[in-house]
Amino acid sequence: MNQAENILIIDDEVQIRRLLEITLAANGFNTFFAASGREGLVSAATHNISMILLDLGLPDIDGLELLAKFREWYSKPIIILTVRDAEEDIIKALDSGANDYLTKPFRSGELVARMRAALRLSKEKGDNPLLESGSLTIDTVSHVVRKNGAIIKLTTTEFSLLALLARNKGRVLTHQHILKEIWGFGYLEQTQYLRVFIAQLRKKIEDNPSIPTLLITESGIGYRFGA
Repeated sequence: MNQAENILIIDDEVQIRRLLEITLAANGFNTFFAASGREGLVSAATHNISMILLDLGLPDIDGLELLAKFREWYSKPIIILTVRDAEEDIIKALDSGANDYLTKPFRSGELVARMRAALRLSKEKGDNPLLESGSLTIDTVSHVVRKNGAIIKLTTTEFSLLALLARNKGRVLTHQHILKEIWGFGYLEQTQYLRVFIAQLRKKIEDNPSIPTLLITESGIGYRFGA
C-alpha cells in the first residue's frame, strides 16, 4: 500500500489498544482509538477510516448492535476482535456484515494478513461496483441485487457469497476458499454449511434452481459463477 491506511480500533481494553497500536504501526498503518461504541461512531464519521477493528464487549453498547449501526452507512471492512468464541456469536457477526472474526488472544501476524486481505477485497469492490450476468445485476456498493429489474432480497451473507462468486465469473472457487473468504478460517471444513447457502441463493436467483445456470457445482471441488 502506497499510502498508510487509517484503522479505527474500538476496544475498551488499554492493553489491547497499546498492542494493536505497536503492531499496526510496525506494519505501516495509522491508528485511531475509541473506548466505547459512541466514541467509535463519532470517530468513524469524522475521519477517513479504511477499516474498523471492533470488540464485542463494549461498556455502553453490545458490539453486535454497534456492528448493525455501522452497516447502515459504513461499507468498508469491519473485523471483529473479541474474546467471544461461541459459534452463535460468530455467525451473528458475519451475517450482520462483519468481514472477518478473530478471537482473543490472537496472533499479530494472522491479524495483519487478514486485514490486508480484507482491504484488497474492498478495493476490488470499489473498482467494479456493478456486476452483471444476463438478467441479473449485482450492485456491490448499494448491496442491491436485481433480476429482470426486480429487487431480490438477500441476507448479508447471501449477498457476500453471491458477490464473491460473481467477481470471479468463470473461475472455479474451492469450498475452502469460499468458506475462508465468507466465514473465516474456523469454517474451512463446513462444506454442508456452504451447500445450504448455495441452495438458498439458487431459489432466489435461478430460473430453475434444480438446473442452475448461474451457481454451478463443480463436483468435489467447489462452485463457479456461470454466464
